[in-house]
Amino acid sequence: MLQPIPCSIPERIREICRYIEAHSDEALSLQDLASRAAMSRFHFARSFKAVVGVTPRQYLAAVRLRSFKGDLQASKAIRDATYDAGYGSSSRVYERVGARLGMTPAQYRAAGAGVEISYAALTTPVGLMMIGATDRGVCFVQFGEDEAALLARLRAEYRNAAIEPMRAPGHPQFAAWVEAIGRHLRGEQPHLELPLDIRATAFVMRVWKYLQTIPYGEVRSYREVAEGIGAPKAVRAVANACASNPVAVVVPCHRVIRESGELGGYRWGEERKRALIDAERSHKCATR
Repeated sequence: MLQPIPCSIPERIREICRYIEAHSDEALSLQDLASRAAMSRFHFARSFKAVVGVTPRQYLAAVRLRSFKGDLQASKAIRDATYDAGYGSSSRVYERVGARLGMTPAQYRAAGAGVEISYAALTTPVGLMMIGATDRGVCFVQFGEDEAALLARLRAEYRNAAIEPMRAPGHPQFAAWVEAIGRHLRGEQPHLELPLDIRATAFVMRVWKYLQTIPYGEVRSYREVAEGIGAPKAVRAVANACASNPVAVVVPCHRVIRESGELGGYRWGEERKRALIDAERSHKCATR
């Protein structure tokens, strides 16, 4: 039996989100969801994206991905995880999930088993940094106070991966990636474009890609980012996406601040965020 329809549009959309989360293993059509919200398909689709920041289809995909990853981490068989998450076939899960996991489902289930990650630590103007990369691209760029803690953080993400310090000859591009990040932090290479091997939902990836378009030495508010990706009401979701960024500087989440001009949060410390912004502005002025 259907529950009473909430009055406000945001309440209806939140109710539909809860319904999707509870029935993500079922075939959910846009028409079914719109009917449940007592709205036309067109109005529902527009309202859903305005409130949530992504389309109903993208939200369902993100819920299924979360379920799938949870089952894999719980050591459930890949076949069972595939169907429990609502994917119709193993080919579909590889097609839709593989790119977002950054590795195959089997490798993710095994916490990176079969994946080789090289890492290097370097001292930067804003503190110690560790960089990790697979043969597909950079997967880890984080600041910390000591190398052991940073390495522990990397190993926690990829528990069963073969994680080794960068050695010669090693991956032919890894040394170049590390050098590029170092040059960027010294203000010698403002534009940083490196291949990435990171995981994210469709919405979070949109945020991260937008952050990479913010010019060196400039900042944007969380609201401006939300508007820039076509989801003006998803300010909080944008902030969460920034907070979950695994590759500092490469995805420059430090360039996003509050509308008031305050810095806002930064997972590696507000003092470091201020230092990064000030350094970029200083280097930019010096090259004019």
